[in-house]
Amino acid sequence: MIDVQRLAVLREVARRGSFNQAAAALHCTASAVSQQIAALERSLGAAVVERSTRGVTLTETGRVLVEAADSIAAELADTEQRITRLTAVRTGFTVATFASGGRRLLPGALAGFVADHPEVELTILEAEPEDSLPAVREGRADLVLAYHLDGPPPARPGDRSGLDWTSLVEDPLRVVLPRRHPLAQSAPAALHLAELADQRWILGCRKSAGQLSRFAALAGLDLRISCTATDYEFAQSLVRSGVGIALIPQIGLADHPELVALPLAEPAPRRHLGLALSRRRRGHRARLAEDLVARLTAEARTLPS
Repeated sequence: MIDVQRLAVLREVARRGSFNQAAAALHCTASAVSQQIAALERSLGAAVVERSTRGVTLTETGRVLVEAADSIAAELADTEQRITRLTAVRTGFTVATFASGGRRLLPGALAGFVADHPEVELTILEAEPEDSLPAVREGRADLVLAYHLDGPPPARPGDRSGLDWTSLVEDPLRVVLPRRHPLAQSAPAALHLAELADQRWILGCRKSAGQLSRFAALAGLDLRISCTATDYEFAQSLVRSGVGIALIPQIGLADHPELVALPLAEPAPRRHLGLALSRRRRGHRARLAEDLVARLTAEARTLPS
């Protein structure tokens, strides 16, 4: 059997062109290199180098062996890297997000994040803000993509929330109509709730139902709500079927030729999207969180205004 260590010595002799230079690279004596080459030749029964006063050159047998030695060295290097990746300590990092925000913002931000941080064991949790914000406060999540409706954000500097809040973008709620609807045909700049008082409503979530009801109450309207769904795609499919009209956040809008999305006249309901981090964040995971905040902030700038 060919000795792999002797192959490595031959490979170095071939690269350097002499026993002395190979010995210097291998941190041993020229005599030791010569002995290894001689032992290799004895085991093969063939010469692998030709010695002369000008140095050494490979025989045909030597060239075949060096080619094999190059392949073996490459395989061993690749194997070492794979083992290093397998045995490396991976950093756990958990992101919590609400569904529509995650669908629009996370893929673009995470593509670069995952590529730049291969050591990270990433976990994504889908949760509404009432569940995700406590998760980051209690250390069960490192970063939360969340939203709030009217009123102040979930955390402000100096408060006792234990969170830092970074505002991202406003997410106005749009009225989604079938393209054949008379109001869609006339294409108004914005719809007033009073114009929609006789419509049947399909709402994409219970929170938007509550928000719309508050705005309707302020306008003195009693809206007819046919369905309160938990999925924006489902709500918009009902609009396509002619069941009613929907109130959908802009980032939850489906790009469908049979639907038209129009703004409501001000004051209009909207969501305020942002990111929450624990104020206790430290070390590598804190740096990861801040990196992802920067990527999500950049991604939010690409959303339509």
